[in-house]
Amino acid sequence: MSMFKWDVVDPEPGVAVAPHQRLPWGKTIGLGAQHVVAMFGATFVFPLVMGLDANLAIMFSGICTIMFLLICANRVPSYLGTSASFVASVAAIRGQGGDSADVTGAIMVAGVVLLLVGVLVHFAGGAVIHKILPPAVTGAVVMLIGFNLAPVVAGIYWPQDQWIALLTAAFMVLAAVTFPGFWARIAVFLALIFGYLISLFADIIFGPINSITGSSNGELLDHDRVSWAGVKAADWIGFPSGDLLDGVSVVHGPSISLSFVLLVLPGVIALIAENTGHVKAVAEMTGENLDPYMGRAIGADGLATAFASAFGGSPTTTYAENIGVMGATRVYSTAAYYVAAIVAILLGLCPKFGAIVNATPGGVLGGITVVLYGMIGLVGAKIWVENRVDFGNPVNLVGLAAGLIAGIGGVTLKITDDFELGGIALGTIMVIAFFHMVNFRKSRDSGEVTRAL
Repeated sequence: MSMFKWDVVDPEPGVAVAPHQRLPWGKTIGLGAQHVVAMFGATFVFPLVMGLDANLAIMFSGICTIMFLLICANRVPSYLGTSASFVASVAAIRGQGGDSADVTGAIMVAGVVLLLVGVLVHFAGGAVIHKILPPAVTGAVVMLIGFNLAPVVAGIYWPQDQWIALLTAAFMVLAAVTFPGFWARIAVFLALIFGYLISLFADIIFGPINSITGSSNGELLDHDRVSWAGVKAADWIGFPSGDLLDGVSVVHGPSISLSFVLLVLPGVIALIAENTGHVKAVAEMTGENLDPYMGRAIGADGLATAFASAFGGSPTTTYAENIGVMGATRVYSTAAYYVAAIVAILLGLCPKFGAIVNATPGGVLGGITVVLYGMIGLVGAKIWVENRVDFGNPVNLVGLAAGLIAGIGGVTLKITDDFELGGIALGTIMVIAFFHMVNFRKSRDSGEVTRAL
């Protein structure tokens, strides 16, 4: 059977539609559009906070989603949106003087590493991941990645417009928790629209604001919260072009530096956890055994991340928002994801759309990121809870403690005059090394006791 031949079904609402099935094309297109809305907010917010181009990210999210579906033989329905796992690492790279080419070069290498992990899992099985990266370790790494971002919010986004940031954050929290069904799943997108609107009203009522901007290096300037000068100048149709805020071309080749690569490698651990969780969630929802596709899914995400970064695009990951849409509709058809991917590619080819995205007020980003970054950190705690990690066990409590503080607090370790480890990279190494050091000792001691008995 052709990979692109789906069994056409039209069941009653609530009856599941399998990955190899599809609804009539009219309904499939409507569902695909729903997936676009679900992924939309986070997919272009994260490129903005990483200093990359949102239009390019949207376009590559569509291309990479198609790549993922093909590699997984259309068995794992998924949308690849922009990953948040590298946001803290990107902030660290820029803090050390790196530019956008350094950012995409480091992320490209991380994508290749994830691809190799996927190949290993495909041939060796998923058990190898759990042995090296048990839930206790994975949760700690994800937590330190998220909480390491707190200074980024406090120093860059929040000061641009604290009151807009506070209102946007409050709206996002309410939307995510109190809005019904699908609307709660697109809380990021709704918060962005809300923040945009109140920023426009604030400009009309209060006039320009005196604050820092995203490109003012901390200098206070009088400026409108919303400026659409770039929107008016942008074309309706065309490839993403122009320069980023640091002067690097939107579409650019990567630059690779070992120091910066080490900063982003911890994000690979988060992507492994995300992809593994995604496959398991889809398997549970569809009732199919997708373990044979675990390695393919991880490798496909790695290839997609490396491919997008090679052209200046953003890293990718499987999106929980779209799992929510599948859970609500019980439609798991991969055909809907092809539709979503094509729509995303078309959006990416509209420079005017990208200009609107790039005009997002800094205060709005401040409100969204203060919630999102905290959520990233708390996902680590969620991993612990779901896997019942026992912190009464000193292996978990003591083995993870030092790495967490080093990663979140930005502790550095100077190796040579030109090379040092710090922040996320050092914290991750300490978490993995200390955990396995004491876990190995405890396991060996337990074995000796068992033999003695």
